[in-house]
Amino acid sequence: MKKTLKTTGNRYIFSAAFAAMIAVSGFLIIPVPGILVPIVLKNLFIVLSGTILGSFYGSIAVLIFIAAGIIGVPVFVIPGGIAVFTTPLGGYIIGYFLASLTAGLICGLPKTSEKKVRPVFMIRLIIASILGFGIILMCGVFFNMYLNSMSFIAAMTTWFLPFVIGDLIKLAISIPLAIKLRPIAARYISG
Repeated sequence: MKKTLKTTGNRYIFSAAFAAMIAVSGFLIIPVPGILVPIVLKNLFIVLSGTILGSFYGSIAVLIFIAAGIIGVPVFVIPGGIAVFTTPLGGYIIGYFLASLTAGLICGLPKTSEKKVRPVFMIRLIIASILGFGIILMCGVFFNMYLNSMSFIAAMTTWFLPFVIGDLIKLAISIPLAIKLRPIAARYISG
């Protein structure tokens, strides 16, 4: 019973720590000329929250981050609290939750037995990471199609293509990080 309570407590602590990393990573901004949404490291930590903590606890981390932004803590790239959902950034924020949830569903909770990476898990991790980054971008595209009455091609050109190279670099970083960090996290959050 004590171990279960400690493990559950550790899981929420890891979720809160990831929420803090997501928030802080938003301050590392690379502006894109002509676009209101800059390139940030935030989505790297969003995807990692799911691939390292699993679907539930990774999603909790993202929900903590989103809730902080909604109540006015300056964690979003642009200020505005809940009004941020009336800006081009709103779709990406919705995508953050869906990306962490999806990546976490594919990877599951980390296990202490994952010290040796097996090919099947490596494939799941790659798929989870690709889907995570893709979901964030596509939510931004569809949201901005609706918000700005744009065609799919125009939205892809404006809200997807400028971020592809940066996200591919973050994808290449996220996979080895998840491989290294999952066994460490498992020591504390595996039940």
